[in-house]
Amino acid sequence: MADHYEVLGVDKSASPEEIKKAYRKLAREFHPDVNPEPSASDRFKSVTHAYDVLSDPRQRQEYDQGGSAGFGGGAQGFGGFSDIFDTFFGGGAPGGGGSGAAPRSRKERGGDALLRVEVDLDEVIFGTKRDLEVNTAILCDTCEGTCCAPGTRAVVCDICHGSGQIQRAVRSLLGNIMTSSPCGTCRGYGTVIPSPCPTCAGQGRVRATRKMTVDIPAGVDTGLRLQLPNQGEVGPAGGANGDLYLEIKVKHHEVYSRNGDDLMATLEVSMVDAVLGSRVRVDALDGELDLELKPGTQSADIITVKDRGVSKLRGGGRGDLKIGVQVVTPTKLSGKEQELMRQFAGSHKSKAPHLAEFQQGLFAKLRDRFLHV
Repeated sequence: MADHYEVLGVDKSASPEEIKKAYRKLAREFHPDVNPEPSASDRFKSVTHAYDVLSDPRQRQEYDQGGSAGFGGGAQGFGGFSDIFDTFFGGGAPGGGGSGAAPRSRKERGGDALLRVEVDLDEVIFGTKRDLEVNTAILCDTCEGTCCAPGTRAVVCDICHGSGQIQRAVRSLLGNIMTSSPCGTCRGYGTVIPSPCPTCAGQGRVRATRKMTVDIPAGVDTGLRLQLPNQGEVGPAGGANGDLYLEIKVKHHEVYSRNGDDLMATLEVSMVDAVLGSRVRVDALDGELDLELKPGTQSADIITVKDRGVSKLRGGGRGDLKIGVQVVTPTKLSGKEQELMRQFAGSHKSKAPHLAEFQQGLFAKLRDRFLHV
């Protein structure tokens, strides 16, 4: 094997900048796209391999110790203890493999994706469907994940001969031992792609917008994440798809709010309806609903309607609908209405205004009753 320094045309004391400058000059000269000579491709591979070794401080040190230092020349002549451990315990190769490790696979699992989805409160009751557009990575139609241009294929790397690793003899206390490191030409894959696919640039996948329809189950709540297995990005070289996660956000509703599986609302009623009682029809989230106000209804009374809340995410059934009553006192009365109220006051004996038990207000009272009724 030719000396890497001679291949690049630099001295063994060359700095990293000098090595990089020499490589760039030779790469431009022998690149197959520029130089059509048959020998240019082999020369380009040798130059690239030499640069990969000498540009890496660790690999360069190992190469210098094994290739130029004489045995018995002091501590510099021996491979480091890390070389010894690498040899006997499998260091140096990707994934911790030794010289017998298999080359890397170009196929890798795709990444997971996260998408936020907003749903209305009424859609949460029974569940819904959503048509989504996902910007993701999909399989390249041109090469179908092979990464090669049509009519071509990957070829065995002639530097590592398909192993994905380069072995090198290193002197040590135990004598000459072999170490291995990823091949710089094929990057550990064992094969090279002479003609990458022009559509995906040799990646086996392209970016695209994919349309899909997903089911949003009943009972979801803000912050919940739904996992859709194998609906994420396709991996490099046509590897397995990752997963897609949908993060749910339930939109604010002007009338109804939610507490677990229960729905809550406030019903404003007049003094007359509260005193005499009444029947009223209201629009619930899943249809109209008839309510009965009993005579003498008070503010903060709760009307509970069973099984008209949100469907439970796990298990069957639905929560309840709890409606808090708020009696509205009129602020403006006509003269006749004021006279009628005075007559009512004269005929109805009631307690004079007095200090009573401290209350935190109507809404606090409603809240406490909502949560405990």
